[in-house]
Amino acid sequence: MCFKLQGSSQNKNMSGNKDNSAPVTHRTRLERLLRDRELRKFNRNVNQTEELSDGVKEAELSAKDSVTEETETCGPLHEEASFEGVDVNVCERPRRPKQRLLVVANSLPVSAIRKGQDSWKLEISVDGLVNPLLGVKEFEARWIGWAGVNVPDEIGQKALSTALAEKKCIPVFLDEHIVHQYYNGYCNNVLWPLFHYLGLPQEDRLPTTRSFQSQFDAYKKANQMFADVVNRHYEEGDVVWCHDYHLMFLPKCLKEYNSKMKVGWFLHTPFPSSEIHRMLPSRSELLRSVLAADLIGFHTYDYARHFVSACTRILGLEGTPEGVEDQGKLTRVAAFPIGIDSDRFIRALELPQVQDHIKELKDKFSGRKVMLGVDRLDMIKGIPRKILAFEEFLEENPEWRDKVVLLQIAVPSRTHVPEHQKLTSQVHKIVTRINGRFGTLTAVPIHHLDRTLDFHALCALYAVTDVALVTSLRDGMNLVSYEFVACQTSKKGVLILSEFAGAAQSLGAGAILVNPWNITEVASSISYALNMPADERENRHNHNFRHVTTHTSQEWAATFVSELNDTIVEAQLRTRQVLPLLPIHDAVERYLQSNNRLLILGFNATLTEPVDSLGRRSGQIREMEPRLHPGLKEPLKKLCDDQMTTIVVLSGSDRTILDENFGGYNMWLAAENGMSLRLTTGEWMTTMPENLNMDWVDSHVFEYFTERTPRAYYELRETSLVWNYKYADVEFGRLQARDMLQHLWTGPISNAAVDVVQGGRSVEVRAVGITKGAAIDRILRQIVHNQGMRTPIDYVLCVGHFLAKDEDIYTFFEPEHPSESPGIVRTKSVPKVPYGGSRAQYHRQKQRSLSTLEGNTAGSAGWRPIVSDRVSEHEGSSILDLKRENYFSCAVSRKQSIARYLLGTSDDVVALLKQMADSSSLT
Repeated sequence: MCFKLQGSSQNKNMSGNKDNSAPVTHRTRLERLLRDRELRKFNRNVNQTEELSDGVKEAELSAKDSVTEETETCGPLHEEASFEGVDVNVCERPRRPKQRLLVVANSLPVSAIRKGQDSWKLEISVDGLVNPLLGVKEFEARWIGWAGVNVPDEIGQKALSTALAEKKCIPVFLDEHIVHQYYNGYCNNVLWPLFHYLGLPQEDRLPTTRSFQSQFDAYKKANQMFADVVNRHYEEGDVVWCHDYHLMFLPKCLKEYNSKMKVGWFLHTPFPSSEIHRMLPSRSELLRSVLAADLIGFHTYDYARHFVSACTRILGLEGTPEGVEDQGKLTRVAAFPIGIDSDRFIRALELPQVQDHIKELKDKFSGRKVMLGVDRLDMIKGIPRKILAFEEFLEENPEWRDKVVLLQIAVPSRTHVPEHQKLTSQVHKIVTRINGRFGTLTAVPIHHLDRTLDFHALCALYAVTDVALVTSLRDGMNLVSYEFVACQTSKKGVLILSEFAGAAQSLGAGAILVNPWNITEVASSISYALNMPADERENRHNHNFRHVTTHTSQEWAATFVSELNDTIVEAQLRTRQVLPLLPIHDAVERYLQSNNRLLILGFNATLTEPVDSLGRRSGQIREMEPRLHPGLKEPLKKLCDDQMTTIVVLSGSDRTILDENFGGYNMWLAAENGMSLRLTTGEWMTTMPENLNMDWVDSHVFEYFTERTPRAYYELRETSLVWNYKYADVEFGRLQARDMLQHLWTGPISNAAVDVVQGGRSVEVRAVGITKGAAIDRILRQIVHNQGMRTPIDYVLCVGHFLAKDEDIYTFFEPEHPSESPGIVRTKSVPKVPYGGSRAQYHRQKQRSLSTLEGNTAGSAGWRPIVSDRVSEHEGSSILDLKRENYFSCAVSRKQSIARYLLGTSDDVVALLKQMADSSSLT
């Protein structure tokens, strides 16, 4: 069957593309995602219609269906295909190959049993990840994971690999020692309890393991082994989807191998609050490893919010509505609620064997309401509290004792762990006691099974259930609730759901939400569910049924991969906006070819030693007392001794700090954003306006907020006040900064001529017009006069980690005004040094620029440089003979800047200056 898709004229106008052969480019991320969503729906409808027309109807999908089974369909439309007035003959279009999807999980979807030296038997596993991905057929999937068995010999490994290849599975071979330390140790004894709010185990409870570190080393080694297998099978264009807490280190390993690899990571458990996660000894390393992924997914918004908060509070990174940003690199973090293949369960209800099971169960429990619990036998599933709540219900409602039965299926899990053995014993004791108390010779109120059920028996059990009890104490999602709803098309039973399960955010409207820790509340909810009117039951069921049948596992996987692909597109767009790295070789070559060089260097985070080498929480004292990077001492000395090079250190710091760090060098120091200036061999002089009004200075407000904000501090300078909350709690610091600004604007500085400059985690109040760009003009004239400079300056390097307000210094030497950056507020016209034109023209431009400054300055007096009345403006301007290719403006660790280039850290600045110094000494 063929379809034609006709677009509307409205869409045609929206495209803005007159060439029908060219692909339509959607400008925003949301537009691209919506378009991809509509294409998926369209392709799904086409496939379904074709199957019906060809009479292809599946009678059943057994539990042993291959996880990578594919249906014959017309391939999805090319992304370039447009709805804008283009006729699309679906069946005549060439089929686009499915995108390869490498699903990397700890366990493969099959279990292997060795039958001989070179023969294996494979069975579908009951892994929690298998069922959601069973129906995903939009991608050419390959599974990579551990086969669950130790295969030390090469013959066995080769035979197993061959057998698994038929199931489109690729094994990772882990030896017993690695499995014990990595899987039983770090994954199950450390990460799993922590992520479920059970805390970390004490050392005496770690069975046959030595320490957290030994387990973490094994964890990293195992993740690297997974990465090696992925790298061997990766093809360009593949999407690599890493799953769960077992593989938190994997994204980093993959990106180190190939930075262009599309990597997504999804967590199937809860992610705890930052207060819980910070207990983990390897907290920072794991977070940074996961952040190497392009897209990070969680089941719920709460989990995503906790992850972003952990990155903000523990790593000190910037959390945004889209994810986590680190120096311009954005890792997207989003919620993707998982689903099930609902059609599989709905179709299964029509199978003869399922109908036989249903009839058998109805006959067995005739005249009694059926309550059902299906859980792994885990501490987090709340089975003991569920049974105790049922006991309380029977106590308070004696009329129901012979009219209701609780069927509890407890799937064995990690039976070797002592805590789970104790839990099994505890559950058995409670069940025995309740059955002995309320049971009769012919019937008992609780049927408890320590076993798994096959797919058909489970569907039948769901279908006859009146009330499903899901009372997890903490659960990533819990798909039992989804499976129950999918099988309730006829009975329309009631779902009692824990508010601590991820499914509560999806099915909460139709379910009865309970606090599983409150046994009385659960017992009351059981009574309400059993007595619920039929119309309410139907309304609740219909609401949840719509959600379960639309938010399927297929849609979950397709949405995640679609967003991952789009995240790559978005990252490429962001990369174009990020500054290019400084071409160091070119900068050094131009430096060597020039005759008179000017190096303008910032200080903080530019020439200082890194403050985070001991961790973010150890650097506060070091940052308050900044020290020159030890690797700069020799290069600076060589550069300062070069007669053809003039160095200016331009900083917001006060005079004392610059004196302490640079007193032994032959250079110019410009403190307080250039308001104080001296040659290290001379005395300090001021470049401030003569009658600058500083009456607004009142440190009491800053003192007050410093006292209220632990680990915040402020600096009182000659021309400004700076309040810094970098080391305070991030969220609390932001709230305090907001309160401070509100107070300042309505109080001390409401009528003062000041600028308020907000940094990343600081608030600075300075006299109006004080910027590094405004100061450099006066500094340059003083240098020219002092040194009697006659050779034109033909090379300028300006490097710094400056606030946005001070980035006007980068444009000072530019030939033209760049477009104004949204983050920069200009209160004054900043003079520019032109590359062309006569000196007289420049002189007139300079006069106009200074006049603007004078006219905008508060008070009756204008700006007058006090450095020396003998310095003429013509002296500073005439000395510049700068070509465009000889000017290098460079921001340090600020990827969003109006500078031309970028250097990552102060270590990169050290490397640059060292190369300049070494090259200069050779000439």
